[in-house]
Amino acid sequence: MKTFWLTLALSWLGFLGAWWTLSRMMKRSELKRIRGRLLDGSQKREKASERKAAALIAAEDRETDRFVLRLLARLHLNDKLHDLIEQAGLKWRPARLVHVCLALFLVVFAAVRYGLPVVRRFALVPAVAAAALPLLFVMRKRTARLRKFEGQFPDSLEFISRSMRAGHAFSVSLEMLHKEFEEPLAGEFRRTFDEHNLGLPLDAALQKLAHRLPIIDVQFFVSAVMLQKRTGGNLAELLDKLAYVIRERFKLRGRIRAVSAHGRMTGTALTTIPAMVAGMMFFTNREYVTFFFTDPTGRTMLYAALGLQALGFAVIQKIVSIEI
Repeated sequence: MKTFWLTLALSWLGFLGAWWTLSRMMKRSELKRIRGRLLDGSQKREKASERKAAALIAAEDRETDRFVLRLLARLHLNDKLHDLIEQAGLKWRPARLVHVCLALFLVVFAAVRYGLPVVRRFALVPAVAAAALPLLFVMRKRTARLRKFEGQFPDSLEFISRSMRAGHAFSVSLEMLHKEFEEPLAGEFRRTFDEHNLGLPLDAALQKLAHRLPIIDVQFFVSAVMLQKRTGGNLAELLDKLAYVIRERFKLRGRIRAVSAHGRMTGTALTTIPAMVAGMMFFTNREYVTFFFTDPTGRTMLYAALGLQALGFAVIQKIVSIEI
């Protein structure tokens, strides 16, 4: 059984290494071919090379990630992972994220099962935790990016309002945001302007913006613009009031976070202290700790302790999380 898991882990790592090397070689050769055609030739050859390059990239995705894409499609996770990665501002593919998670799972599982015989029965726990690290990284990047966008959003609304009062059209104001603001706000509004400029109706472009950014303030902004387009009214004044409401909500959120800081620190401390004490005891008095892994009663106590710890942390987080 040990040989089977070790062979499986090594085979998976070898497959990932070979796939990564082969994909890099194919991309390099294709870039050289395109560069040579661009230096040689005419506009017709340039267009042909671009179409061929696009077809090759799509075929490579289907061939290398066929099993993972089928699994994600069956579980209805492909679109969700794609939206999550896009909101995080990363240029990954869902299949690549799944490959990284599986690789970490196999490596950590094999290391714990064969490197730490005392806790070999619980090898799945650190393996699952390691497999979740890439997903947690993407979610953390997504949260940071959305918070940064949310902080820039009131200033952008006032900028659009001033631009419209100066005589610019609403679509032109969206384009000007790209030059006056930083990422991620500049890129998102630039994409919205490009979609509208290339023929997509303004309503559809704004709805796609709201889909890419699941923020309630963006929903209000899109609803206000669409309502003003249908019924008329002073959009500049409406945007100023919306920016004022968003800033007041930020102030209230800051006060709530200051009041609930003690509760959040308490929940973190109560969750991490038992794990740290267990780690210290594992190195100072290992026989005392191995009781929870070898004895049936000890395992029952360990399961109950972990369950109660998770329940207590969830309750504390529910108490201190106040929606505005």
